Amino acid sequence: MQLLDGKLISSQIKSEIKAEVEKWIADGGKKPHLAAVLVGQDGASETYVASKIRSCEEIGFTSTLLRFGPEISEESLLDAVESLNNDPDVDGFIVQLPLPKHISENTIMEAVNPAKDVDGFHPVNVGKMCKGLPSYISATPFGIIEMLIRAGIETSGKHCVVIGRSQIVGLPMSILMQRNEYPGNCTVTITHSKTHNLKEICQTADILIAALGRPEFVTADYVKEGAVVIDVGISRVADASKKSGFAIKGDVNFNDVAPKTSYITPVPGGVGLMTICGLLTNTFKAAKKEIYR
Repeated sequence: MQLLDGKLISSQIKSEIKAEVEKWIADGGKKPHLAAVLVGQDGASETYVASKIRSCEEIGFTSTLLRFGPEISEESLLDAVESLNNDPDVDGFIVQLPLPKHISENTIMEAVNPAKDVDGFHPVNVGKMCKGLPSYISATPFGIIEMLIRAGIETSGKHCVVIGRSQIVGLPMSILMQRNEYPGNCTVTITHSKTHNLKEICQTADILIAALGRPEFVTADYVKEGAVVIDVGISRVADASKKSGFAIKGDVNFNDVAPKTSYITPVPGGVGLMTICGLLTNTFKAAKKEIYR
């Protein structure tokens, strides 16, 4: 078993981006600028956005945080999105999810200019990705792809099973893993809550990607010997032995599953750290006008 260390790989990627940014600026380029919109006071969102801002500072980006109370109307939030769309200094921005229930996430996402959609959620970017055209790839799938590349994991001809069909992870991962390039050329099965014989399907996976949001759901009897297991889940689970009162768990029961795997990601310290790298990479592409000119 080898650990796919998100901390190590993300540190490498950040160092690479930082060096490229320094050269970009030295050659007369504008300092990349990422903005984040945060609505309400969701604890996980607060933590995630703070990590993004710190990462921007580390690699030489400008960052802006726009905070709004949970009572903000959909119309007012759309106005804020339009303002960022029209701000020439902002290269890319994200609207942190989840949003309050009275606001349609799809309406907000579709209002973001695709050229500034560094989260890769806009239908235009999703469609371009599906057709194999240059696009902003959603941050978490980007991180998983980078892990596979940097570990040199063979994917061609392998059976990849994705648990979860979300538009943020499951769906784009299924598309990326079947495309005719590396990493890719997998036979892909996408499973979900209505799938019959889920365990039996997972047992056939050479590459198993768990993104269902249920802590420690995947146990050793779901995994065949030598499989690559990618754990996307991150949940807070009550744990009286911890000072915080909770432990962070993934969708995979790590201690149970790890001995059977060839590669596995830990939680924390795995895919989550790589997600921020995807966001930073997309923002730098936006600053350089690589995708949209």
